[in-house]
Amino acid sequence: MNQRVVITGMGIYSTLGKNLEEVTQSLYQGKSGIGIDPLRKELGFHSLLTGIIERPNLKGILPRRMRVGMAEQGEYAYVATMEALKMASIDEDFLAKNEVGILYGNDSSATAVIEAADIIRSKKDTTMVGSGSIFQSMNSTVTMNLAVILQLRGISMTVSAACASGAHAIGLGYMYIQNGLQDIVICGGAQEINALSMGNFDALSAFSTRMDQPTAASRPFDRHRDGLVPSGGAATLVLESYESAVKRGATILAEVKGYGFSSNGEHISVPNVIGPQTSLERALKMAQVRADQIDYLNAHATSTPVGDLNEAQAIFNVFGSKVPISSTKSMTGHEMWMGGASEIIYSLLMAQNDFIAPNINFEEPDEFSAKLNIINPRIHKKLKLIASNSFGFGGTNSSLVIEKW
Repeated sequence: MNQRVVITGMGIYSTLGKNLEEVTQSLYQGKSGIGIDPLRKELGFHSLLTGIIERPNLKGILPRRMRVGMAEQGEYAYVATMEALKMASIDEDFLAKNEVGILYGNDSSATAVIEAADIIRSKKDTTMVGSGSIFQSMNSTVTMNLAVILQLRGISMTVSAACASGAHAIGLGYMYIQNGLQDIVICGGAQEINALSMGNFDALSAFSTRMDQPTAASRPFDRHRDGLVPSGGAATLVLESYESAVKRGATILAEVKGYGFSSNGEHISVPNVIGPQTSLERALKMAQVRADQIDYLNAHATSTPVGDLNEAQAIFNVFGSKVPISSTKSMTGHEMWMGGASEIIYSLLMAQNDFIAPNINFEEPDEFSAKLNIINPRIHKKLKLIASNSFGFGGTNSSLVIEKW
Protein backbone atom coordinates (compact mmCIF):
# COMPACT_ATOMS: atom_id res chain seq x y z
CA MET A 1 0.00 0.00 0.00
CA ASN A 2 3.10 2.21 0.35
CA GLN A 3 1.88 4.17 3.37
CA ARG A 4 4.12 6.96 4.64
CA VAL A 5 5.60 6.12 8.05
CA VAL A 6 6.26 8.81 10.63
CA ILE A 7 7.63 9.01 14.17
CA THR A 8 5.29 10.57 16.73
CA GLY A 9 6.97 9.61 20.00
CA MET A 10 10.43 8.98 21.47
CA GLY A 11 11.62 7.77 24.86
CA ILE A 12 15.07 6.94 26.22
CA TYR A 13 16.70 5.47 29.33
CA SER A 14 20.41 5.71 28.74
CA THR A 15 23.83 6.06 30.30
CA LEU A 16 23.55 9.65 29.03
CA GLY A 17 20.36 10.35 30.97
CA LYS A 18 17.04 8.99 32.15
CA ASN A 19 14.92 11.01 29.73
CA LEU A 20 15.13 12.97 26.49
CA GLU A 21 16.02 16.26 28.16
CA GLU A 22 18.96 14.83 30.13
CA VAL A 23 20.23 12.92 27.09
CA THR A 24 20.09 16.04 24.91
CA GLN A 25 22.29 17.91 27.38
CA SER A 26 24.83 15.07 27.52
CA LEU A 27 25.01 14.89 23.73
CA TYR A 28 25.50 18.64 23.48
CA GLN A 29 28.22 18.62 26.14
CA GLY A 30 29.98 15.50 24.79
CA LYS A 31 29.53 13.87 28.20
CA SER A 32 30.58 10.24 28.60
CA GLY A 33 28.44 7.71 30.47
CA ILE A 34 31.26 5.18 30.95
CA GLY A 35 32.85 4.06 34.21
CA ILE A 36 34.21 1.11 36.21
CA ASP A 37 32.25 -1.82 37.66
CA PRO A 38 34.18 -3.28 40.66
CA LEU A 39 32.13 -6.51 40.55
CA ARG A 40 33.79 -7.42 37.28
CA LYS A 41 37.15 -7.58 39.03
CA GLU A 42 35.74 -10.09 41.52
CA LEU A 43 34.42 -12.17 38.61
CA GLY A 44 37.78 -12.25 36.80
CA PHE A 45 36.99 -9.90 33.92
CA HIS A 46 39.87 -8.57 31.83
CA SER A 47 38.03 -5.26 31.46
CA LEU A 48 36.08 -3.54 34.23
CA LEU A 49 34.71 -0.86 31.89
CA THR A 50 30.97 -0.46 31.36
CA GLY A 51 28.26 2.08 30.77
CA ILE A 52 26.92 3.30 34.11
CA ILE A 53 23.17 3.29 34.58
CA GLU A 54 20.82 3.24 37.57
CA ARG A 55 17.99 0.75 37.47
CA PRO A 56 14.57 2.39 37.73
CA ASN A 57 12.46 1.75 40.82
CA LEU A 58 9.06 0.65 39.55
CA LYS A 59 7.65 -0.20 42.99
CA GLY A 60 4.47 1.79 43.39
CA ILE A 61 4.27 2.30 39.63
CA LEU A 62 3.59 -1.29 38.57
CA PRO A 63 1.99 -4.01 40.71
CA ARG A 64 4.29 -6.75 42.00
CA ARG A 65 2.76 -9.41 39.74
CA MET A 66 3.94 -7.37 36.73
CA ARG A 67 7.37 -6.53 38.18
CA VAL A 68 8.41 -10.10 39.06
CA GLY A 69 8.42 -11.21 35.43
CA MET A 70 10.36 -8.24 34.17
CA ALA A 71 14.11 -8.47 33.53
CA GLU A 72 16.47 -5.54 33.95
CA GLN A 73 16.23 -4.49 30.31
CA GLY A 74 12.44 -4.72 30.53
CA GLU A 75 12.48 -2.10 33.27
CA TYR A 76 14.50 0.25 31.08
CA ALA A 77 12.16 -0.42 28.17
CA TYR A 78 9.08 0.30 30.26
CA VAL A 79 10.38 3.74 31.30
CA ALA A 80 11.46 4.61 27.75
CA THR A 81 8.14 3.43 26.30
CA MET A 82 6.03 5.43 28.72
CA GLU A 83 7.97 8.57 27.77
CA ALA A 84 7.47 7.81 24.08
CA LEU A 85 3.73 7.14 24.45
CA LYS A 86 3.26 10.36 26.40
CA MET A 87 4.98 12.33 23.63
CA ALA A 88 2.80 10.60 21.05
CA SER A 89 -0.37 11.48 23.05
CA ILE A 90 -1.27 7.82 23.39
CA ASP A 91 -2.90 6.87 26.71
CA GLU A 92 -4.49 3.77 28.23
CA ASP A 93 -7.88 4.61 26.76
CA PHE A 94 -6.45 4.86 23.24
CA LEU A 95 -4.58 1.56 23.61
CA ALA A 96 -7.79 -0.12 24.80
CA LYS A 97 -9.75 1.07 21.77
CA ASN A 98 -7.13 0.71 19.02
CA GLU A 99 -4.82 -2.00 17.71
CA VAL A 100 -1.22 -1.08 18.51
CA GLY A 101 1.74 -3.40 17.94
CA ILE A 102 5.20 -3.78 19.42
CA LEU A 103 8.49 -4.84 17.80
CA TYR A 104 11.49 -4.62 20.12
CA GLY A 105 15.10 -5.61 19.69
CA ASN A 106 16.58 -7.83 22.41
CA ASP A 107 19.09 -10.66 22.03
CA SER A 108 19.82 -11.85 25.57
CA SER A 109 18.44 -12.12 29.07
CA ALA A 110 21.43 -13.66 30.79
CA THR A 111 20.95 -12.87 34.47
CA ALA A 112 17.68 -14.75 34.87
CA VAL A 113 19.07 -17.80 33.07
CA ILE A 114 22.26 -17.90 35.13
CA GLU A 115 20.51 -17.28 38.45
CA ALA A 116 17.94 -20.00 37.72
CA ALA A 117 20.70 -22.48 36.87
CA ASP A 118 22.56 -21.62 40.09
CA ILE A 119 19.41 -22.18 42.19
CA ILE A 120 18.61 -25.49 40.48
CA ARG A 121 22.16 -26.77 40.99
CA SER A 122 22.37 -25.71 44.62
CA LYS A 123 18.80 -26.40 45.83
CA LYS A 124 18.00 -29.42 43.63
CA ASP A 125 14.43 -28.08 43.47
CA THR A 126 13.12 -26.24 40.42
CA THR A 127 10.25 -24.67 42.37
CA MET A 128 12.81 -22.53 44.18
CA VAL A 129 13.46 -20.64 40.93
CA GLY A 130 10.24 -18.63 41.29
CA SER A 131 7.30 -17.99 39.02
CA GLY A 132 8.73 -14.90 37.35
CA SER A 133 12.01 -16.47 36.22
CA ILE A 134 10.75 -17.92 32.95
CA PHE A 135 9.34 -14.57 31.83
CA GLN A 136 12.61 -12.81 32.69
CA SER A 137 14.83 -15.39 31.01
CA MET A 138 13.34 -15.41 27.49
CA ASN A 139 14.72 -13.13 24.79
CA SER A 140 11.15 -11.95 24.25
CA THR A 141 10.94 -10.70 27.85
CA VAL A 142 10.53 -7.06 26.77
CA THR A 143 7.72 -7.55 24.27
CA MET A 144 5.80 -10.11 26.34
CA ASN A 145 5.86 -7.87 29.42
CA LEU A 146 5.05 -4.61 27.65
CA ALA A 147 2.30 -6.21 25.55
CA VAL A 148 0.58 -7.33 28.76
CA ILE A 149 1.21 -4.16 30.78
CA LEU A 150 -0.04 -1.93 27.95
CA GLN A 151 -2.72 -4.43 26.82
CA LEU A 152 -1.54 -4.30 23.22
CA ARG A 153 -3.47 -6.22 20.57
CA GLY A 154 -1.33 -5.76 17.45
CA ILE A 155 1.82 -7.48 16.27
CA SER A 156 4.01 -8.51 19.22
CA MET A 157 7.45 -9.86 18.41
CA THR A 158 11.06 -9.63 19.54
CA VAL A 159 13.79 -9.05 16.98
CA SER A 160 16.94 -11.00 17.79
CA ALA A 161 19.69 -9.80 15.48
CA ALA A 162 22.72 -9.10 17.67
CA CYS A 163 23.78 -5.45 17.72
CA ALA A 164 21.48 -4.60 14.82
CA SER A 165 18.37 -5.73 16.73
CA GLY A 166 16.99 -2.28 17.58
CA ALA A 167 17.48 -0.98 14.05
CA HIS A 168 15.90 -4.04 12.46
CA ALA A 169 12.92 -3.63 14.82
CA ILE A 170 12.40 -0.11 13.48
CA GLY A 171 12.87 -1.31 9.91
CA LEU A 172 10.32 -4.09 10.32
CA GLY A 173 7.86 -1.74 12.02
CA TYR A 174 8.28 0.60 9.07
CA MET A 175 7.48 -2.24 6.66
CA TYR A 176 4.40 -3.39 8.61
CA ILE A 177 2.97 0.13 8.52
CA GLN A 178 4.10 0.87 4.97
CA ASN A 179 2.19 -2.19 3.77
CA GLY A 180 -0.98 -1.31 5.66
CA LEU A 181 -0.76 -4.18 8.16
CA GLN A 182 -0.62 -1.90 11.23
CA ASP A 183 -1.33 1.76 11.89
CA ILE A 184 0.90 2.15 14.97
CA VAL A 185 3.85 0.07 16.17
CA ILE A 186 5.96 0.66 19.28
CA CYS A 187 9.55 -0.04 18.19
CA GLY A 188 12.84 -0.03 20.03
CA GLY A 189 15.75 -1.86 21.56
CA ALA A 190 16.83 -2.84 25.07
CA GLN A 191 20.09 -4.09 26.54
CA GLU A 192 20.88 -5.50 29.97
CA ILE A 193 24.03 -4.00 31.43
CA ASN A 194 24.88 -6.40 34.27
CA ALA A 195 28.22 -8.19 34.54
CA LEU A 196 26.77 -11.69 34.08
CA SER A 197 25.58 -10.80 30.60
CA MET A 198 29.08 -9.73 29.54
CA GLY A 199 31.35 -12.55 30.76
CA ASN A 200 31.54 -14.52 27.52
CA PHE A 201 31.97 -11.30 25.58
CA ASP A 202 34.87 -10.29 27.84
CA ALA A 203 36.41 -13.71 27.10
CA LEU A 204 36.80 -12.67 23.45
CA SER A 205 39.12 -9.81 24.53
CA ALA A 206 36.83 -7.48 22.59
CA PHE A 207 36.63 -4.87 25.36
CA SER A 208 38.88 -1.88 25.85
CA THR A 209 41.31 -2.22 28.76
CA ARG A 210 41.96 1.52 29.05
CA MET A 211 40.78 1.42 32.67
CA ASP A 212 42.94 4.30 33.89
CA GLN A 213 40.78 6.66 31.79
CA PRO A 214 37.24 5.21 31.59
CA THR A 215 35.70 8.18 29.78
CA ALA A 216 38.47 8.03 27.16
CA ALA A 217 38.18 4.28 26.57
CA SER A 218 35.58 4.31 23.79
CA ARG A 219 37.27 6.01 20.84
CA PRO A 220 35.58 5.15 17.55
CA PHE A 221 37.72 5.71 14.44
CA ASP A 222 40.72 6.81 16.52
CA ARG A 223 44.03 5.19 15.59
CA HIS A 224 44.65 4.15 19.20
CA ARG A 225 41.29 2.45 19.88
CA ASP A 226 41.69 -0.88 21.64
CA GLY A 227 38.17 -2.29 21.87
CA LEU A 228 34.57 -1.50 22.69
CA VAL A 229 32.97 -0.67 26.05
CA PRO A 230 29.75 -2.60 26.83
CA SER A 231 26.71 -0.53 27.73
CA GLY A 232 22.92 -0.66 27.74
CA GLY A 233 19.52 0.81 28.55
CA ALA A 234 16.48 1.13 26.31
CA ALA A 235 15.08 3.33 23.57
CA THR A 236 11.53 3.46 22.19
CA LEU A 237 10.02 5.11 19.12
CA VAL A 238 6.34 5.26 18.20
CA LEU A 239 5.99 4.58 14.46
CA GLU A 240 2.71 5.47 12.83
CA SER A 241 1.15 5.84 9.43
CA TYR A 242 0.96 9.44 8.28
CA GLU A 243 -2.80 9.13 7.90
CA SER A 244 -3.19 7.87 11.47
CA ALA A 245 -1.00 10.65 12.89
CA VAL A 246 -2.95 13.35 11.03
CA LYS A 247 -6.29 11.85 12.05
CA ARG A 248 -5.23 11.84 15.71
CA GLY A 249 -3.75 15.32 15.53
CA ALA A 250 -0.42 13.93 16.72
CA THR A 251 2.77 15.97 16.47
CA ILE A 252 5.00 14.44 13.80
CA LEU A 253 8.69 14.41 14.69
CA ALA A 254 10.20 12.73 11.64
CA GLU A 255 9.53 10.38 8.75
CA VAL A 256 11.19 7.00 8.21
CA LYS A 257 12.32 7.22 4.60
CA GLY A 258 14.41 4.10 4.04
CA TYR A 259 15.48 0.80 5.56
CA GLY A 260 18.48 -1.10 4.26
CA PHE A 261 19.70 -4.54 5.28
CA SER A 262 22.18 -7.21 4.28
CA SER A 263 24.21 -10.13 5.57
CA ASN A 264 27.97 -10.39 5.16
CA GLY A 265 27.87 -14.15 4.68
CA GLU A 266 31.44 -14.50 5.94
CA HIS A 267 33.05 -14.56 9.39
CA ILE A 268 30.75 -14.84 12.42
CA SER A 269 32.40 -12.00 14.35
CA VAL A 270 34.65 -10.09 11.93
CA PRO A 271 32.75 -7.60 9.73
CA ASN A 272 33.58 -6.90 6.09
CA VAL A 273 33.14 -3.89 3.79
CA ILE A 274 30.63 -5.02 1.18
CA GLY A 275 27.86 -5.98 3.66
CA PRO A 276 27.62 -2.57 5.37
CA GLN A 277 28.01 -0.84 1.99
CA THR A 278 25.10 -2.84 0.57
CA SER A 279 22.93 -2.00 3.59
CA LEU A 280 23.64 1.73 3.22
CA GLU A 281 23.02 1.72 -0.51
CA ARG A 282 19.71 -0.12 -0.08
CA ALA A 283 18.52 2.37 2.56
CA LEU A 284 19.34 5.32 0.31
CA LYS A 285 17.63 3.67 -2.66
CA MET A 286 14.47 2.96 -0.68
CA ALA A 287 14.48 6.53 0.63
CA GLN A 288 14.95 7.82 -2.93
CA VAL A 289 17.74 10.16 -1.85
CA ARG A 290 21.31 10.61 -3.02
CA ALA A 291 24.28 10.10 -0.73
CA ASP A 292 25.19 13.79 -1.01
CA GLN A 293 21.77 14.76 0.38
CA ILE A 294 22.45 13.16 3.77
CA ASP A 295 23.21 15.83 6.38
CA TYR A 296 24.58 13.50 9.08
CA LEU A 297 25.53 9.84 9.54
CA ASN A 298 25.53 8.23 12.96
CA ALA A 299 28.10 5.49 12.42
CA HIS A 300 27.94 2.06 14.01
CA ALA A 301 31.66 2.37 14.90
CA THR A 302 32.11 0.59 18.24
CA SER A 303 35.82 1.36 18.81
CA THR A 304 37.13 -2.03 17.69
CA PRO A 305 40.22 -2.05 15.44
CA VAL A 306 38.80 -4.09 12.54
CA GLY A 307 35.14 -3.05 12.77
CA ASP A 308 35.78 0.69 12.57
CA LEU A 309 38.33 0.20 9.80
CA ASN A 310 35.91 -1.73 7.57
CA GLU A 311 32.98 0.57 8.27
CA ALA A 312 35.13 3.59 7.39
CA GLN A 313 35.83 2.02 4.00
CA ALA A 314 32.14 1.24 3.43
CA ILE A 315 31.14 4.80 4.37
CA PHE A 316 33.77 6.30 2.07
CA ASN A 317 32.65 4.06 -0.81
CA VAL A 318 29.09 5.36 -0.45
CA PHE A 319 29.49 8.95 0.76
CA GLY A 320 33.03 10.02 -0.02
CA SER A 321 34.56 12.58 2.33
CA LYS A 322 31.83 15.18 2.79
CA VAL A 323 29.03 13.82 4.98
CA PRO A 324 29.50 14.76 8.66
CA ILE A 325 29.94 11.63 10.80
CA SER A 326 30.12 10.83 14.48
CA SER A 327 29.64 7.72 16.57
CA THR A 328 27.64 8.42 19.70
CA LYS A 329 29.16 5.20 21.08
CA SER A 330 32.17 7.35 21.94
CA MET A 331 29.98 8.66 24.80
CA THR A 332 27.58 5.79 25.49
CA GLY A 333 29.76 2.79 24.85
CA HIS A 334 28.26 -0.01 22.78
CA GLU A 335 24.58 -0.30 23.69
CA MET A 336 24.33 -3.53 21.66
CA TRP A 337 20.71 -4.65 21.16
CA MET A 338 19.54 -1.14 22.08
CA GLY A 339 21.94 0.85 19.90
CA GLY A 340 20.08 0.78 16.59
CA ALA A 341 17.06 2.44 18.23
CA SER A 342 18.85 4.79 20.62
CA GLU A 343 21.07 6.18 17.87
CA ILE A 344 18.01 7.22 15.86
CA ILE A 345 16.81 9.11 18.93
CA TYR A 346 20.23 10.66 19.55
CA SER A 347 20.32 11.79 15.92
CA LEU A 348 16.81 13.27 16.04
CA LEU A 349 17.63 15.13 19.25
CA MET A 350 20.59 16.67 17.42
CA ALA A 351 18.33 17.59 14.49
CA GLN A 352 15.77 19.19 16.79
CA ASN A 353 18.50 21.31 18.41
CA ASP A 354 20.66 22.09 15.34
CA PHE A 355 23.94 20.45 16.36
CA ILE A 356 26.07 17.38 15.73
CA ALA A 357 27.36 15.72 18.89
CA PRO A 358 31.10 15.13 18.95
CA ASN A 359 32.85 11.85 18.30
CA ILE A 360 34.74 12.31 21.57
CA ASN A 361 38.20 10.81 22.00
CA PHE A 362 38.86 11.07 18.27
CA GLU A 363 42.39 12.48 18.38
CA GLU A 364 44.34 10.77 15.59
CA PRO A 365 42.75 9.14 12.53
CA ASP A 366 43.98 5.95 10.93
CA GLU A 367 44.52 5.63 7.18
CA PHE A 368 40.81 5.03 6.49
CA SER A 369 39.13 7.30 9.04
CA ALA A 370 41.37 10.13 7.79
CA LYS A 371 39.29 10.15 4.61
CA LEU A 372 36.06 10.83 6.50
CA ASN A 373 34.51 14.02 7.90
CA ILE A 374 34.44 12.93 11.55
CA ILE A 375 33.05 15.55 13.89
CA ASN A 376 35.02 16.47 17.01
CA PRO A 377 34.37 18.89 18.65
CA ARG A 378 30.60 19.51 18.42
CA ILE A 379 29.40 21.67 15.55
CA HIS A 380 26.19 23.63 15.03
CA LYS A 381 24.35 22.55 11.89
CA LYS A 382 20.76 22.26 10.69
CA LEU A 383 19.96 18.63 9.96
CA LYS A 384 17.18 17.36 7.72
CA LEU A 385 18.17 13.93 6.38
CA ILE A 386 19.90 11.51 8.75
CA ALA A 387 21.35 8.05 8.21
CA SER A 388 22.29 5.53 10.89
CA ASN A 389 24.21 2.25 10.75
CA SER A 390 23.87 -0.83 12.97
CA PHE A 391 25.81 -4.06 12.46
CA GLY A 392 26.01 -7.28 14.47
CA PHE A 393 27.60 -10.67 15.00
CA GLY A 394 26.79 -13.12 12.25
CA GLY A 395 27.24 -10.33 9.72
CA THR A 396 23.76 -8.81 10.04
CA ASN A 397 23.57 -5.19 8.86
CA SER A 398 20.87 -2.54 9.13
CA SER A 399 20.80 1.06 7.91
CA LEU A 400 18.03 3.62 8.34
CA VAL A 401 17.33 6.96 6.69
CA ILE A 402 15.19 9.39 8.69
CA GLU A 403 13.95 12.83 7.70
CA LYS A 404 13.21 15.48 10.31
CA TRP A 405 9.66 16.74 9.87
